[in-house]
Amino acid sequence: MRHNKSGRRLGRKPDHRQHMMRNMVTSFFENEKITTTVTRAKELRKLVDKMITLGKRGDLHARRQALQVITDQNVVAKLFDMVAPRFSERPGGYTRIIRLVNRQGDNAPMAIIELVEEGFVAKDTTTEPAPVSAEVSEVATA
Repeated sequence: MRHNKSGRRLGRKPDHRQHMMRNMVTSFFENEKITTTVTRAKELRKLVDKMITLGKRGDLHARRQALQVITDQNVVAKLFDMVAPRFSERPGGYTRIIRLVNRQGDNAPMAIIELVEEGFVAKDTTTEPAPVSAEVSEVATA
């Protein structure tokens, strides 16, 4: 039983899976969009969100933590200087997964994972809902 074990195994041994995800994160931040299988994209989203959060922190310790995962110093510099400042106001949800047609060879479900580009607009939580008028409540009871 796999109680309290998070993450997908993706048919790989742990070392291979770790190296594969590190390579995918590096490629993702180089190109800001990659095409992969749906399950790999869902696992990649977790790492990408963590890296962008580190980039938003922006201190030296965060940069060193990002270098433990991302294999290229130039990509880390791009993450901290260009990518993370775009998401400074967004509290999360930096990526979007768009499903594609299945792969022809093995019919695996494919997807594009990319960075979200539109601006973030926070919901206004100070407004109260409009009161229900007496006419509407009479119609609802009838």
